[in-house]
Amino acid sequence: MDANVAISSNKKETWGGGTRPFNVSYGKMMMWFFILSDALTFSGFLAAYGLTRFKFIDSWPIADEVFTHIPFIHGEFPMYYVAFMTFVLIFSSVTMVLAVDAGHKMQKTKVTWYMFATIIGGLIFVGSQAWEWNTFINGTYGAVKTTDGKILQFVNNEGKQIALADFVVGDRMDVREEHTRKNGLWFESGETLPQYSVAQIQASYASNPDVFIRTELIDLETRQKTILSKEKGASELAKARLVVEGANLEVNEYGNTIFADFFFFITGFHGFHVFSGIVINIIIFFNVILGTYERRGHYEMVEKVGLYWHFVDLVWVFVFTFFYLV
Repeated sequence: MDANVAISSNKKETWGGGTRPFNVSYGKMMMWFFILSDALTFSGFLAAYGLTRFKFIDSWPIADEVFTHIPFIHGEFPMYYVAFMTFVLIFSSVTMVLAVDAGHKMQKTKVTWYMFATIIGGLIFVGSQAWEWNTFINGTYGAVKTTDGKILQFVNNEGKQIALADFVVGDRMDVREEHTRKNGLWFESGETLPQYSVAQIQASYASNPDVFIRTELIDLETRQKTILSKEKGASELAKARLVVEGANLEVNEYGNTIFADFFFFITGFHGFHVFSGIVINIIIFFNVILGTYERRGHYEMVEKVGLYWHFVDLVWVFVFTFFYLV
């Protein structure tokens, strides 16, 4: 009888509820489950990116030639602004750690200021990423795409890439007629015409001996794109099909179009996570000001949103490494 009572007592202790795995609350455990599942999603995206890049390693755009811009400053500064974005996001993770620590000590004022600093850091990052997208979409130099799908860029006699505006002369002869009251509506929609036509570029290239063509193919030893001779460049340019200005899901002036596809998808997916984190942080921030967590007697919500924010920061480290450094 005593043995049965003991067994029953043990069962009640084991399965009677109230047990906290790893000594964490239900909310924090669910956040860890979400982070794990989201980490697997990002891992799949980055693995697909890595495999695709390896497949097209001889034509993949060189990051130092793509991400060279800084707002309001002219010139080429490879990776400088991306490094600044990364620093801001990592620093916001530090302020989040300080907010969580202040919450453990029930220091409302410090939690408020550290949460505010974290939100500002997130806004700077998202704004910078939006600016980077806009710059990437609009492009810098312009290029030409041939009938066999190659991207041809233009360089000077020193091998430095130049923009179409640096050597193309003349005005387009095939400009669309604008809709007026006199001529009526003759088309409803269509793609925006590039600034220059293929014929203009071909004529300007032929008349300028200091302009050369380089292809998207990369010499894996020198890590430089292949520059063609004047004659070989003319034969490739004769196959030009369209002028490419900037990057989108169909064409990419920097090289392989799949690079742009992955860039928009992965950085956009991460940017959505950062934006979501900012919204959640703002809600928690106002709850801190209103004293919600003071009345509860703990700041666990700050800690839970902090876990998510640290995850977002860590994912960016991998995205930054894959897209910009490797």
